Amino acid sequence: MHSVKRIEIVANSFELGKILDALKQPDVTGYLVIRNVAGQGFRQGYEDLDMTMLDNVCIIAFCAPEKIKPVVALIRPILNKFGGTCYISDAIEIRSTQCVASL
Repeated sequence: MHSVKRIEIVANSFELGKILDALKQPDVTGYLVIRNVAGQGFRQGYEDLDMTMLDNVCIIAFCAPEKIKPVVALIRPILNKFGGTCYISDAIEIRSTQCVASL
């Protein structure tokens, strides 16, 4: 087990290519893409059209802690220009390759 950072990005699917390119630059190559996500943001009391009428994606990626600053520097301008959210949290990675090899 070792510590990693979990990156969760929710944005319009139109920006998916730019976001994935930004993740690949600091060598964050593993990620999940969940399409057609919906929800409500911080604008409580109003219908959150950005999260219900558009085709949104959720991107989940994990990386070494030292790669977070370059990732944020690349992702922030995309989200500032086109909208979306990004959360970063601590996680623990359990490598499963030894479990598979033992089968």
